[in-house]
Amino acid sequence: MNELDIIKKGVPEHIAIILDGNGRWAKKRLMPRTYGHLHGANNLVEIAKYANKIGIKCMTVFCFSTENWSRPKKEVNYLMQRPLSYFRKYKDKVFNSNVRISFIGRRDRVSKEMLADMVETEEKTKNHTGLHLVLAIDYGSLDEINTAFKKMHQEIIDGKLNLDLIDDQTVYNYLYTSQLPPLDLLIRTSGEIRISNFLLLQLAYAELYFTETLWPDFDKNELLKAIESYQKRSRRFGGLKEK
Repeated sequence: MNELDIIKKGVPEHIAIILDGNGRWAKKRLMPRTYGHLHGANNLVEIAKYANKIGIKCMTVFCFSTENWSRPKKEVNYLMQRPLSYFRKYKDKVFNSNVRISFIGRRDRVSKEMLADMVETEEKTKNHTGLHLVLAIDYGSLDEINTAFKKMHQEIIDGKLNLDLIDDQTVYNYLYTSQLPPLDLLIRTSGEIRISNFLLLQLAYAELYFTETLWPDFDKNELLKAIESYQKRSRRFGGLKEK
């Protein structure tokens, strides 16, 4: 596997990653789950840097789902509070980089402090021209679709949306990801082979890649393996290509 050869063939424009296996990674080391989440967060920074380096335009990562609120309170508090201190420590580097950061998911259940940091980050990095890193926090695809349909229904009632003119693109325009390029590749770490309520509509014609590697161990070589696998596939989008 040669890095330059893989990059020359063309990397996916938009990659999504389900960051799975932090807890199991920590358990293997006889450490608490929060230890795994810390290393998982550090690894996300490194993978984002590398994705930016090799020319990936957009990377959407599943950080905290709408279902994760049912986890033990200590773990939930860690996942909701740790990013604040982590971000505040490194935000100058983020703001001075060329990486753009935005967030998708519900915003009514995160703390006021976290929401303020999210809004500030989006505003300060909105004109950055490098990798667009999208963090899915309190995100669930079914919740996203439900929210989209409610907005569409209200606009139909208000006369702003014509029911007869609704098509696939109209629906997509009401999703959190409406401003993102089409999804090319989904990666899930840790050996689990399921989607877990992540980007269900956006995944309609994306390629899927599953690896046994736990997220804290998912390095740049693992990312290149996923991209290499993607490059070997024939994407037909439901049609057939003539020989």
